[in-house]
Amino acid sequence: MSYKSHLAAPARLSGDRAAWNTGTRQVECSHPAAQVRTSSEFGNGERAPERANALGWTHGGQMLMFDEMAARGHEQLTLLTHAPSGLRAILAVHSTVLGPAIAGCRLVTLDEPLALRSALELSEAMTLKAALYGLNHGGAACLLLRPAQLDAEEGGDAQGHVREALFRSLGRKVSSLGSRVLLTEDARVSGQDIAYAAQETHHTLGMPTDTAAATAYGVYRGIKAAARHTLGNESLRGVRISILGVGTVGTLLAGHLHREGARLNLADTHPRKAQALRDQLGAGVQVLGTEEVLDVPCDVMAPCTSGASLRSRNIPRLQCRLIAGSEHHPLSRRAQELVREAGITYIPDFAINGAGLLASARQLSAEQAGEQIHEVVARISALAEQHHKPPHLVARRLAERRIELIGSLGHG
Repeated sequence: MSYKSHLAAPARLSGDRAAWNTGTRQVECSHPAAQVRTSSEFGNGERAPERANALGWTHGGQMLMFDEMAARGHEQLTLLTHAPSGLRAILAVHSTVLGPAIAGCRLVTLDEPLALRSALELSEAMTLKAALYGLNHGGAACLLLRPAQLDAEEGGDAQGHVREALFRSLGRKVSSLGSRVLLTEDARVSGQDIAYAAQETHHTLGMPTDTAAATAYGVYRGIKAAARHTLGNESLRGVRISILGVGTVGTLLAGHLHREGARLNLADTHPRKAQALRDQLGAGVQVLGTEEVLDVPCDVMAPCTSGASLRSRNIPRLQCRLIAGSEHHPLSRRAQELVREAGITYIPDFAINGAGLLASARQLSAEQAGEQIHEVVARISALAEQHHKPPHLVARRLAERRIELIGSLGHG
């Protein structure tokens, strides 16, 4: 299949062209890029079409799930279940044009429709990220819905066994897919979790590494590279930076920025976390509310939450010159356009938050991976300045062009 077929224009797939076959545990569609397979039948006695409609995947005879997959160019969507371990996972494979797809595994508490959409978004971003960094891999994402037994036994002696069973079950399911997918850790999934999966499958990426530390250092270096073109200097001393979200990566990023002398605004949906970090860092740090931080003037806005933190309706409120953070998909396509119109530079997530991926895929230290992020962001920023294009569009085009060129080699 050529690269263009993977990034085809949205296709309208009517309901009568899709065939649900729960007997073979497979959902098929006539569009070549939209195949959905399930590892078990839908539960609770529901028929598959009724379940899909309940999830909002159908409307007016249209299979919206397939439309979304076709629009983004996805190859496969697989639902993985194993009742004893509590496994309920959505595995989205966006592209294998450059090689086996890297699937970042996330443990989430999202409802099913939102988890599905997130899997499609994250897998597409992984394709672009791998291509931009020169990896011979495609993109995938695996979202595990957090099982009730994990919460029930959190902190107890059996909690580790529950996680082991959960991720070994995932590894066994993925092993049946062959070499198309390689599992690696992402949000709320550790290297130990992937090591559990590796007991059941050879299809994991590299050795366990501290991806959060590498990601944070890479974002820090990426901000410096972007600041050179946007703010006129790589030095961040005295630069006002707002960090929205102080989870593991946001906290580590704040430490790097504070050590260089940046003035920080911290905001989190759990204010006590931001206050504790302020007390730890000391002078030059203030805590703001998650709404208040959008209105406060700053040089750099660094979104580091779980996604979609900068809504389209809030873009006019921003008083920053640069948006660059660890968050996946902080801006919708509409929000990206509004940011461009406002004259704000946006460094996309797939260009700046991949040091953890590089560290795992190439067995690099956090510092080595961070330097590669600096080089990539510097190149994107220079090309954007040279051609008078927004950096997020330049980054996407660079990734797409590599997929197109390298992907064509397989067709003689």
